[in-house]
Amino acid sequence: MADTNRADRTGDGLLQLAVRRLWGSRWLLSGGVAGVVVASSVAGSALYIAPAIVVVLLAIAAFAPTSERSLPLPGAGPAEAMSLRDLSGEYLAAAVADPLIIFDRYGSVIHANAAAMAAFGNLAPGLSLPLKFRAPEMQVLIEAVLSGNAAVETAEYIEKLPVERAYRVSASPVGHGTELYVLVFKDQSETRRIDRMRADFIANASHELRTPLASIAGFIETLRGPARKDPAAQEQFLQIMQNQTGRMARLIDDLLSLSRLEMRPYLAPGSRVDIGQVVGSVIDSLGPLAKDNGIVVEKNFIEGPIEVAGDRDELFQVFENLMENACKYGQSGGRVVVSIDRGTSGPEPTVDVTIRDFGPGIAEEHIPRITERFYRVDVDASRSQKGTGLGLSIVKHILTRHSARLSIKSELGQGAAFTVHLPAK
Repeated sequence: MADTNRADRTGDGLLQLAVRRLWGSRWLLSGGVAGVVVASSVAGSALYIAPAIVVVLLAIAAFAPTSERSLPLPGAGPAEAMSLRDLSGEYLAAAVADPLIIFDRYGSVIHANAAAMAAFGNLAPGLSLPLKFRAPEMQVLIEAVLSGNAAVETAEYIEKLPVERAYRVSASPVGHGTELYVLVFKDQSETRRIDRMRADFIANASHELRTPLASIAGFIETLRGPARKDPAAQEQFLQIMQNQTGRMARLIDDLLSLSRLEMRPYLAPGSRVDIGQVVGSVIDSLGPLAKDNGIVVEKNFIEGPIEVAGDRDELFQVFENLMENACKYGQSGGRVVVSIDRGTSGPEPTVDVTIRDFGPGIAEEHIPRITERFYRVDVDASRSQKGTGLGLSIVKHILTRHSARLSIKSELGQGAAFTVHLPAK
């Protein structure tokens, strides 16, 4: 009845059901046709052969049992269309994005998916897993799952070459009584990297705040004790305390600014700004700082307005950070050159803004890390210039949101050039 009901759901249900049952009972059908032919020949009349065959076919189709391997009906569900037992283990392994290795009770590889081959190189069938993965934690894991002590075993494993990757490995038997086992490697490298960055960030921020707090606490204790009646010492200590609180305020402001940038989605700004006006405003606002440091600012802008897609306040912050660094750390050079030009060296046209100083320069080994949080080329010089170590990290985040990039060129004794490449379109 179930087959009949399913067949009735289609326009040709009866015909499809008949065909299925005819195919499932093909041996019985052959015998029936032969019997009809013999009977007709005995009767001596060929006119009744065709109707007799049709009757036999319909009878067999109606009452003969169907085959277990018959084709699925239209509208049949996935479980009816194909049994899970019919799926190849290789197909299932290939569908897993993580590295997966199937092995036998001797620890020999039976099959490895493409992700495992890419991660660990050649894993040919028959290769011994204990010889391939020699780390003690992997030896213990494989031995434990082969001994059958637990249904699922896990371990932490670090692959050193070609690059260091951290995996959480789980091992379990496949089915019941198959004597096959599976290793699945879950890549934890990115998670560990983020956790390490978070821990470093907290440690650095705590250190930067702890230093001025300890200084302020020490001066307060001095003012309440030995310097209680010393006006000159009081004035000196109060000035230092004011400088330290200002340093903490700047650090907190930069941390909040960085936090806001990281929480913002990386969507391209919808407004357009004249980059020449933005850079000109930065130069005007930092004029007093340049004068105090004995810096002469030279402008080299191309003619006419140059519009780019961007947020004016964020781009102002970018160039303010770069210009302030050039005035502070390039003080010995006596001048800073700010230029705006059209870039054509890349695959897409850009607007390039370069801020170049003529100070001591930056050693080559520092350049790749200079935009990291709290990274300083010279810690003492940075703190003496009231730096927080977050300025270039903020610059990098803002430029990422603007689909722009920062390039740095420097030689010791020749100064440094920071170039912002903004998309021209």
